[in-house]
Amino acid sequence: MKKIYFPILFLLVIGASCADKQKDDKNKLTNQEQQVPTRVKTEVVATTTGEGAQTYVGIVEENEATAVSFTSMGVVKRLLVDEGQAVSKGQLIAEMDDTQARNLLAGAEAQMTQANDALQRYGQLHENGSLPEVQWVEVQSKVAQAQSQLEVAKKNLADCKLFAPVSGIIGKKQVGAGETAMPSQAVVSILNINKVKVKVAIPEAEISGIGTNTPSYIKVDAINQRFTGGQIEKGVQADALTHTYDIRINVVNTGHKLLPGMVASVTFTLASQQTSDVALLTVPVTAVQKKASGKLFVWSVDEYNNAHRTDVTIGETMGNRIVITSGISIDQRIVIEGYQKLSEGTKVIF
Repeated sequence: MKKIYFPILFLLVIGASCADKQKDDKNKLTNQEQQVPTRVKTEVVATTTGEGAQTYVGIVEENEATAVSFTSMGVVKRLLVDEGQAVSKGQLIAEMDDTQARNLLAGAEAQMTQANDALQRYGQLHENGSLPEVQWVEVQSKVAQAQSQLEVAKKNLADCKLFAPVSGIIGKKQVGAGETAMPSQAVVSILNINKVKVKVAIPEAEISGIGTNTPSYIKVDAINQRFTGGQIEKGVQADALTHTYDIRINVVNTGHKLLPGMVASVTFTLASQQTSDVALLTVPVTAVQKKASGKLFVWSVDEYNNAHRTDVTIGETMGNRIVITSGISIDQRIVIEGYQKLSEGTKVIF
């Protein structure tokens, strides 16, 4: 009997062991399937010539903005323009409900008729010398008052229509049809974008290297075009928090392709750095992180799309980029956005 049971018991043990191994393999596969890659933005490291090219991020602004508003309170009856529409000076933009204005005009016209009639009747008495001079002056005064009220009523009616004071592009609509417009409240803004300005924040340590005529080149990814910057307007007061100075670069906007709010990459060529032509490895400043130990690192991506901390040493800053002197090499892929959720070995997609 013992010889019979032993093989059966051995087979049961082997079967249970195989079942446990299959279960563990299945759990490992499930865990791997449940690991969702983290989406990040990456950049392939390339060389940059240090020929004095300083690159910053800028924002396109209109050359001039005109807020257009009614002079009195009322309900907007019609708004005849849309955002982005080109308008000419004198073009009708909006209309306000003019019922009250018309009633006031009718009343002013009636008073004017009455005053003119009184002037005619008392005029005959005045010519005959039977009307005291005081009463004649009073009649003339009432005519003048009626005339003034009539002019005001006509203007109030005319002001129920809103015309474009300048030519340009309609920016943002602040009030819609059916809404109540307050006096001096902007209904729409008209933008002059025949020429635009690119606003850039420059660190205080670098502002002295930029002059009125410093050469600049502007790239706008939204329209995939490059522009040559013109004269530069420098701000004179630094931001209290960032210690940067705002400058504005004038750019001719042929075809109105540049629109307010577009993000631009601005490159300056500084005369003091023209002599350097050394090839450098640069990455965005924000891509460089610091460990608790104080060492600097970037997140690099290997051939299997796994993220790893890679120690680096840095050099000088060049606008919004920083020189990497060691730790990474050309054609190596690094994470520049989305690294907040990464840990060592995290699988990423880009």
